[in-house]
Amino acid sequence: MTGVEAPQEEKRRIFADLTPLRTSADYRRLWFGNTVSWVGQGMTTLAISLQVYDITGSAFSVGLVGLFSLVPLVVFGLYGGAIADTVDRRTLGLVGATGAAALSAALATAAFAGFHRVWFLYAIVALQAVCGALNAPARSAMIPRLLPPEQLRAANALNSMVMTFGTLVGPSLGGVVVGFAGYQTAYTIDALAFFASLYAMWRLPSMPPEHSGAKRASVLDGLRFLGTRPNLRATFVSDLFAMILAQPKALFPAVAVLWFGGDAKTTGLLVAAPAFGALLGGVVSGWQNRIRRHGQAILVSVAAWGLAIAAFGLSRNLWIGLLCLAVAGYADTSSMIFRNTMMQVAAPDEMRGRLQGVFIVVVAGGPRLGDFVAGSVADLTSPALAVTGGGLACVLGIGVFSLYARGFRRYDALDPQP
Repeated sequence: MTGVEAPQEEKRRIFADLTPLRTSADYRRLWFGNTVSWVGQGMTTLAISLQVYDITGSAFSVGLVGLFSLVPLVVFGLYGGAIADTVDRRTLGLVGATGAAALSAALATAAFAGFHRVWFLYAIVALQAVCGALNAPARSAMIPRLLPPEQLRAANALNSMVMTFGTLVGPSLGGVVVGFAGYQTAYTIDALAFFASLYAMWRLPSMPPEHSGAKRASVLDGLRFLGTRPNLRATFVSDLFAMILAQPKALFPAVAVLWFGGDAKTTGLLVAAPAFGALLGGVVSGWQNRIRRHGQAILVSVAAWGLAIAAFGLSRNLWIGLLCLAVAGYADTSSMIFRNTMMQVAAPDEMRGRLQGVFIVVVAGGPRLGDFVAGSVADLTSPALAVTGGGLACVLGIGVFSLYARGFRRYDALDPQP
């Protein structure tokens, strides 16, 4: 190895591996389309919330936006994954993206026409969630068909950066656009972003089911499969420890005031800190290529999340608290990268869509249940006990689970067993 090659190899070990983007034009198109659409969705999500508040002046009405999004996503997530295993995934992705683009165009048209009705916005949000439930499993299940297995971990790290970037930049950009140019402009930009995603999807190759016998979109078949595959099942169980037991997001407004003497700006910093850590987790992910024990890496990452949340519950200095949350976000991204990779490598192609559907339901529903648990414990005791106790409960739970899931601990990326 020459002196020039050594630093480059070292950088690849530290920073995100860009090999999937360099070697696969199809993956590059999918990744670009996802990037544009995530930013556009982030803009629209904030714009709808702002518009609902402008119409009603009610924080409760704004909260219902999340409910109208969550319920269809959970209900249709499983079925969308089943459909992705039985039809051409490129076609399903095109249908989902077309529907989402049409809905954004409808929002823009209504805003230009001065049609401001809350029920209309709620209906659009629900339909957007249905399109997302169809689109997301298809997109995720496409990746193993576009890349060799050894590049999937790197691809999932790149995908995590896209999602986090969209979550951070989209709402911020949406607030600026709405403030300067109105809701109609934000919705129009989102519609155009989806058309860019549509074009990228259109350029992909056809991806019909690999097994011609797959003719039924059966959710139950997917759940039965998951019930007989302990390692894949463990990826979901381990994540639930973090999301249900140690999810402090619902308490951020209270702790911003009680612990740090802050206000809404402080709450914004608390919300942004885990996202920043998550983005860093994708950027600085090259070292993960050396890890073969993906199950063990997931267990360690979940324990690190719990410890970071517990430390946040003990902190009374804002900057230390933000650092703890950033570490938690980094650990969460590391866990997600390995979980997605295991699902894509260890699962057969005819089940990948259904597993991604389960993943959507868990990721969408788990944090909401965690918010309920954290809020309930805080009301019964105190926010400090809810946060710190939840973090320690996560560590204890994942520790006990690791003693039970020995096969999961020994999972080897070079010999993937579901």
